[in-house]
Amino acid sequence: MKSLLFLVQAANLEDKLKNAPDDSYQIGLIIGSFVPFIALVAIAYWMYYAAKKRENNP
Repeated sequence: MKSLLFLVQAANLEDKLKNAPDDSYQIGLIIGSFVPFIALVAIAYWMYYAAKKRENNP
């Protein structure tokens, strides 16, 4: 199911990149597609850091 959803999202991104009016739109589209991933990585790191800190501080 997840792989199917990923393929659908990738196809939409490719279509948008093909029909982009200029380079700045393409750059914004690529950055916008990575922002959710970067946000999730940052939240995961913050949770790991908080748990590690709590473990070392009895």
